[in-house]
Order: sequence, then C-alpha cells, then structure tokens
Amino acid sequence: MIFNCLETPMRLTRSLAAVGAIGAAVLLAACAQNPTYPASGSATLQTVARFDHQVTGVTVAKGGRIFVNFPRWTEDAPVSVAEVLKDGSIRAFPDDRWNAWRNARKDELNPREHWVCVQSVVADRQGNLWVLDPAAPAQSLLVPMGAKMVKFDMTTNTAVQTVTFDETIAPQGSYLNDMRFSPDGRFAYITDSGAKGALIVVDLSTGRSRRVLDGHPSTQVEKDVQVKADGKVLRQTDGRGVGFSADGIALSPDGTTLYWQAIKGKTLYSLPTAVLVDAALTPQQLAARVVRVGENGVADGLLIGRDGRMYVTAPEDDAVKVRDNVNAPLRTLVRDARLRWPDTMAEGPDGAVYVTSSRIQDMSWFKPANPAALPTTLFRIEGR
Repeated sequence: MIFNCLETPMRLTRSLAAVGAIGAAVLLAACAQNPTYPASGSATLQTVARFDHQVTGVTVAKGGRIFVNFPRWTEDAPVSVAEVLKDGSIRAFPDDRWNAWRNARKDELNPREHWVCVQSVVADRQGNLWVLDPAAPAQSLLVPMGAKMVKFDMTTNTAVQTVTFDETIAPQGSYLNDMRFSPDGRFAYITDSGAKGALIVVDLSTGRSRRVLDGHPSTQVEKDVQVKADGKVLRQTDGRGVGFSADGIALSPDGTTLYWQAIKGKTLYSLPTAVLVDAALTPQQLAARVVRVGENGVADGLLIGRDGRMYVTAPEDDAVKVRDNVNAPLRTLVRDARLRWPDTMAEGPDGAVYVTSSRIQDMSWFKPANPAALPTTLFRIEGR
C-alpha cells in the first residue's frame, strides 16, 4: 500500500483505517515530520514512475527512452541501472549480469564488469548512454578497480567503451557524482562531491583523465552554509551535517562554458571549457580563470536546457527553480511537498524536463527507521 499525506480527508481516513491503529500512528507521525502545503509556481508535476529503492540519476535518450539509477547508499539495491518502461515499471539495464553485484559477493565478481554503486546516467548527443559508477557503496570506501564510466551503444544496448579511474583520479574519500559531455562527444566533465571536491576532465578519444581544481574553494563545501530540511538543519544521528562538495554540473548548449556548485554551498561557479581541456595550464593558471557567477542557495542538480534556461533543484524548498538565462534572477518554477529532495534533472528530445525526488532527508542516515523514506519518484515538469 502506498500512503500519501496529501490525500483528501475522506481518502486519508480510509487509508488510516486500512493499516490499523499502530500503523496509523506511525504514518501520521511521518506526515507530521514531512509537512504538506499547496503546490505553487508556474509549473506542475506529473508522476512518471515510483520506485521501491532510492533513485538519484535520470536521463532521456534519443527516441524518448528513459533511464534511472539506484545507488547502493543504505541498501544493497537489487537493480543499479534501469530503463523506465511506458507503464512505469523498470527493466534492468543493460541486463541482469551487469546488475548482479552484491556487496556481500564483492570478492567473487569483477567490479569493472558490474555496477557497484551507480550515481549518474547521461545520454550524449551522439545517441549513446553513459553510466557513472563511483564504486563507493554507502559513500564510503571505494571498491578497488570499480570506479568507472561506461558507454553503451543504444542501438544494441552493448558496452562499447569503459573509462576506469585509478586513485590519482578517484582517491579514497572521493565520490564521482554527475557528468556532462561536450557537444562533439570528445570530452566528459565530472564533479567529485566527496570529502575533497574536484572536477574530472576526461578525453574520451584517449580515455585519459585529469583531476583539476582539487581542493579549490569553488569545488569545496562552504563552511558558513548549513543544509536544512523541513526548516531544521539536517544532521545525521552522530550530529554530522550534510557535507557534499562539488555536485551539480551544467554545460551551456554550445559547450563553451561549464557550471558547477557544491550542495553544502550557495555559490555557482563557471569556467570556459577551452581552459578546462588545456592540459598545459598549471593549477594556478586554471584557478585564476574560475568565475563566480552568482548564488543559487543550497542546490543539488543543475541543467541548462536547449532554450538556454538554467534549472536548479532546491532541496531545502522542495522546489525546482529557474534562471531565464544564467545571469538572470532565480525564481521558483514549481514547489510541491511531493518533491522531497529534488535531485537530478534531464531534458527529453521534446524539451520536457524530468526530475527525480531522492528523499535524502528521509534516509535512515538522518531518520532511523523512518517509514516515509520510500517510495522515491520520477516526475515530469509540466507547463514551464
């Protein structure tokens, strides 16, 4: 049974009656800590699919095929990468073998040929699907030889390129988070949201990678920022707050400018991609070209659509916000109580924007034994 705190009073009464007195008390307590309110903004949310596991990434490939991923954060997820079918169900991608990894079987399976802890899926302009696997279950120790990005030919659903990351690129403590691709498909840009933030630049023609802006203020958490949820500072059971560094990433439609920011931060930064891919520049020369664009507040996912608008997820506000261009003021596009921790966004071939609700603030890290942590949801934003 799926319980919704936003049900009408009559339906809510029937739902509570169906679970008995003890179940009703638990569910009402969940609603009390997950307050509801009328949706607002110029757009609305259309539910595409609901999941029994924690979703983060989403992408929409040519032809409208939708893919999502489920990282191994608090559970040994049975499926890591999936295609969302038209009826909202999921199918393991590319097959069951790639999804066969289990933490308890890590000594039996080759981490280069299985999904260990997938964080992001992105379709490029060439019709390929890329899967980013930081290989750090529970965002803890990296599984040796597991950090990788894998390219799939969407006509055959077969892996055609694997880029592996050694500890010079993905050291212990790192967590490769999200990625964007140059329009010509030659370069990939990746954020590292781990303990020491950085950007990763990958030359896909050679498979060579560089770790840049490692420890630079633009890729680190901002110490004066506290991430809140439901109006309170979000803390783990041991008192630690949210500490994700460089996370959200976006590329201008012409591919000339890359944007990023930390979750535990409010500032949006950018660099010309011509500077990023210039391996001859020293770290000091590269750092000198970083531009402080403005402030988004606490944000997770970033997306620049083909129309040039920048979309920003705002987990503190259960909202997706938008800039009509990267220098325009930030305004609320949609705010909805169902949008708990809006995470990753993707643009479909028809221009529709999709967003996942990963419910990070409801995880057992922050709310042990919380009954409201699932399901997670994939939405399509209507009426932009």
